Amino acid sequence: MADTAQRLHELVEQMLGTPFPVRVRAWDGSQAGPPGAPALVVRNRRALRRLLFKPGELGLARAWVAGDLDVEGDLYTALDLVSGLLWERGDDARTLVQALRDPEFRGAARGLLKLAGPPLPPAPPREEIRRTGHRHTRRTDRRAISHHYDVGNDFYALVLGPSMVYSCAYWETADGSLEDAQRDKLELVCRKLDLRPGRRLLDVGCGWGSMAIHAAREHGVRVVGITLSQEQAAHARKRAAEAGLTDRVEIRVQDYRDVADGPFDAISSIGMAEHVGSDRYLEYARVLHALLKPGGRLLNHQIARRPQRDESAYGVDAFIDAYVFPDGELAPVGATVGHLERAGFEVRDLESIREHYALTLRRWVTRLEEGWDRAVHLTSPGRARVWRLYMAASAVAFERNRIGVNQVLAVRTPESGGSGMPLRARTWN
Repeated sequence: MADTAQRLHELVEQMLGTPFPVRVRAWDGSQAGPPGAPALVVRNRRALRRLLFKPGELGLARAWVAGDLDVEGDLYTALDLVSGLLWERGDDARTLVQALRDPEFRGAARGLLKLAGPPLPPAPPREEIRRTGHRHTRRTDRRAISHHYDVGNDFYALVLGPSMVYSCAYWETADGSLEDAQRDKLELVCRKLDLRPGRRLLDVGCGWGSMAIHAAREHGVRVVGITLSQEQAAHARKRAAEAGLTDRVEIRVQDYRDVADGPFDAISSIGMAEHVGSDRYLEYARVLHALLKPGGRLLNHQIARRPQRDESAYGVDAFIDAYVFPDGELAPVGATVGHLERAGFEVRDLESIREHYALTLRRWVTRLEEGWDRAVHLTSPGRARVWRLYMAASAVAFERNRIGVNQVLAVRTPESGGSGMPLRARTWN
């Protein structure tokens, strides 16, 4: 069918009720859409079946991961254009029900069904996690963390670089080096926590040990790092041994709820709290409060979403939940601060570093694309595609202020009221 792309473009616009801002290239080589725009490449009819049987973001994600959909041209531009439509329309059951009541939508869906061929739903890609049990039990948290982090240390080294820091870097200039920016982020956390020789730090969600090693080596503290990932722990222990820090760095495979050897002078939680879940967040805050000495500081570094008019309508991002961070949940920064305060913390400082994460993610995407063949060899084509889409789409979301990332500094202020904070904690440029 020579006009397949034109027909697809028309049907998509009919379903959306608005112009489709990217081109479409179909499996027969035909093309249609705005000249010069990136192209959504529909490699086969199976891509349409995935979208029809799972309308919305999850259907798109399955088609992308399976290789049935691709993008030709600048990926960031394509994501910016297409994701804007998804953000505006929403991606929940109510939105779909409303759309199905529209005769134009139903007619377009019938047209796509005709193009798609026999209506057999393709199986989800094998990279999609299968749901079992309740969210945020110790068992399901271990499983979720393993799904995300036990992809292989060599794969993460390819994407993250030698620092092995998997969280937002802290950039002095946009053209600086990733290694310098990650070192500066670790140093920023250490300064905020006022780490000094002899003090004891708990690093919750310690990853591959970068924060623990930096704090011990540069600030002379004793560190307990905890993670639920066996692969992370093994790598972190190896790095600590190579740095000659085994007397000051202990890495455990342990849930934060099971730490029983407090109190600590300081706690860092960098990119971990997104895994806690809204139902467990107050418990998380109370556990960390109890593990700190009076006057001790917590640095909570966490991605945040924008608040919704109706918070009960919030749903976890379908693609990220199925392929990236199972059971991960984002909360508005105000909700995070509220939970910390209810747990007994005094919140002393909040710094938004949203633009820094967009820069970080773009560097990670570049590293992945430059090492693509090796990334596929280390994982799978589908897993590499998951990471490319996830990181590029996240960069766009940070740039467009759809999500943010914040460092919240909180103190377990004693009854005397002495926080130990300097009168001027920040210096503005």
